[in-house]
Amino acid sequence: MEIYFAVLNFTLSGAIGLVGILTLRKVSTPNEVLFALLPLLFALHQFTEGFVWLGVGGHIEARAFNLAAGIFIYYAQGLLPFLVPLAVWLIEKKKWRRDILGVLTLLGLALAVYTMYGLSTVPSSVTVVNDTLFYNNPWTANYYDAIIYIITTCGSLMLSSSISVALFGLLNLIGLTLIFLWRPYGFTSLWCLYAAVISGLLYFHFVERRIKFLRDLKEKREAFSEKLQLELDILQNRRFLKKGKKDE
Repeated sequence: MEIYFAVLNFTLSGAIGLVGILTLRKVSTPNEVLFALLPLLFALHQFTEGFVWLGVGGHIEARAFNLAAGIFIYYAQGLLPFLVPLAVWLIEKKKWRRDILGVLTLLGLALAVYTMYGLSTVPSSVTVVNDTLFYNNPWTANYYDAIIYIITTCGSLMLSSSISVALFGLLNLIGLTLIFLWRPYGFTSLWCLYAAVISGLLYFHFVERRIKFLRDLKEKREAFSEKLQLELDILQNRRFLKKGKKDE
């Protein structure tokens, strides 16, 4: 069974990684790099969990298993609540949204430092419960961390002025809620899998941005054409007036 789930993670990692590469190719400014990296990071994260599945099944050495589990839990619980709001903050254009996202980024940074300190000082365990990986650490197993985590990740995404990014955040919030009600012990593993699968929505942010750019360009061109036509009409009227005066 562990082999099956490992292969599933590796396969999903490849598919999501392809979307991640396509997303990265849409980057046009440095501020978009971190945001465009998110699908690829989710893909690498799932690739890492493939080795965790191999480890719980005893198919790899304990050292490799502990390394894979450590990377997975540090990224999932430690880095994500900081990386997500930071990525959204970097691409946001509207000032009032950026101000709130800035606060969420600082909150996420504080949570990341707090969480990573706990993960480095309190041992974590990984077990299989009902065919689901259960990542457990007493330091992070509380509702306060979970609430701040949801606010900084889902909240920052839903705050974005981009429709596709906001939809990604909303779907993540729904997914988190359902996972918590269905299998709370699989919160870390299942949510990261779910978020990775739907991270393809982030690609459409760049499609949406491209459409908006073309629409704005068209509007500017039309406005310029109207202004140019007005100037031509004025010049033509002046020409007729001068010609009329000469005829007199």
